Amino acid sequence: MIQQRYPLIGITAHNGIHGRKVKSAIQFQMVTYLKAVAGAGGAPVLIPLNLPEEILRAVFERLDGLLLPGGVDVSPAAYGEKTHEKFGRVDEELDRTELELARWAVSADLPLLAICRGIQVLNVALGGTLYQDIESQMPQAMEHHRFRSRDYPPNDRAHPVKIAPQSRLSAALGAAQVTTNSRHHQAIKVLAPALIETARTADGLIEGVEIPEARLIIGVQWHPENLVDEDLPSRRLFKTFVGAARKSV
Repeated sequence: MIQQRYPLIGITAHNGIHGRKVKSAIQFQMVTYLKAVAGAGGAPVLIPLNLPEEILRAVFERLDGLLLPGGVDVSPAAYGEKTHEKFGRVDEELDRTELELARWAVSADLPLLAICRGIQVLNVALGGTLYQDIESQMPQAMEHHRFRSRDYPPNDRAHPVKIAPQSRLSAALGAAQVTTNSRHHQAIKVLAPALIETARTADGLIEGVEIPEARLIIGVQWHPENLVDEDLPSRRLFKTFVGAARKSV
């Protein structure tokens, strides 16, 4: 009997969430990411921080796909800016690990799904910049950081996002517009040259990016892992990502 091999999807394990330390990587790396990948047919594995570069590279080379999840702010030092007064918490080891992994994935054409902080990491890794605080740096913006109030559950729908037609993201979602959750106070300001914009909100904020010629490199600013139980486009996105990773198995 031939045993099926599931594509191995690496997910970076963070030190904590919103400044709180946790007992283990799995406790932070919310089971929603792990379940979304497993539900799409992938085998999720956590990538620890603080690894020597050669060990991190050895882990990376065993992966069939990479997921960069949500988390704390990306340090403005990574894109040559001074710290804004509304800048939040930073984790330098997390920045180092994820920026390196993002560049390796792009260089190796490894399927990559970048979510929330992940889309910001991808943009910075490829030479782009960020709004350090949307509310103060983009006054015309709608409310994007709804999760700062605990009254909003993770699957709360905040606003519609328009998807670019003929984009890989549109094909993956099977939709020209989706209504998403939203809990970020940073976002893409200057888009990296290697990326194209594939989604935005009515206020002009970029909410989706991709590299068209890649096997599959997609970033979204919202949290589809919190929506897979109730939302077909979110499930399709994870299926497309894991499907691209499966081709490399």
